[in-house]
Amino acid sequence: MSDLTLAQAVDNLWGMKSEILKATWETCIMMGISVPVSVFFGTLLGIGMFATGNHMLFYNRTANKVLDNVINLIRAFPFVILMVAMGPLTLLVIGKSIGPYAASLILSVSGMFYFARLVEQNLREVPRGIIEAATSMGASPTAIIFKVLLSEARSGMVLSITVLSIGILSYSAAAGMIGGGGLGDLAVRYGYHRFQTDMMVFIVAVLVLAVIVIQSLGNLIARKLDKR
Repeated sequence: MSDLTLAQAVDNLWGMKSEILKATWETCIMMGISVPVSVFFGTLLGIGMFATGNHMLFYNRTANKVLDNVINLIRAFPFVILMVAMGPLTLLVIGKSIGPYAASLILSVSGMFYFARLVEQNLREVPRGIIEAATSMGASPTAIIFKVLLSEARSGMVLSITVLSIGILSYSAAAGMIGGGGLGDLAVRYGYHRFQTDMMVFIVAVLVLAVIVIQSLGNLIARKLDKR
């Protein structure tokens, strides 16, 4: 970058606008698929962990232990190793083991188990007195979970979704290193292998801006939902 003027760097980036737009779209595909999928299935897993815990609504020690061990196992995998290990599965399900859609499947698997733990923690932060009050009024366990607990924990849930989104954005950049596409792939191919520092700096700036926007939006929504 020191050998380039700002104008030259802008010209270089403008000349690659089609590549940049394609990579940005691939990153949006990965985020657009994996975040909702992770939130949906991760919420169910987190509820299962919480509800089957000690003295909870559906106490089941065996089920709780199995869920806990599975979540810990998947979360222990470094993301790049998980991508390689899941290659055959993505080939079977998606029809290919590279590209943004294949990466989305792996991001979803990694994200849902990560989010499950966040959901469990959010539900545990709800005062137990609220559960007891709802039970005394005759509310069913299912109603308590979906109408009371999730409502009380909604501010924390929004912040957890924010953390998840930023984590998946980071993982999507790492996915580019082994064929996932997106901005990470562009940074590696041009910024690293071809020593185009201007491209590397630009992509880092885009990712930093995306993180700031996601975090700011999450904080804003969480504040509005916080009833305390």
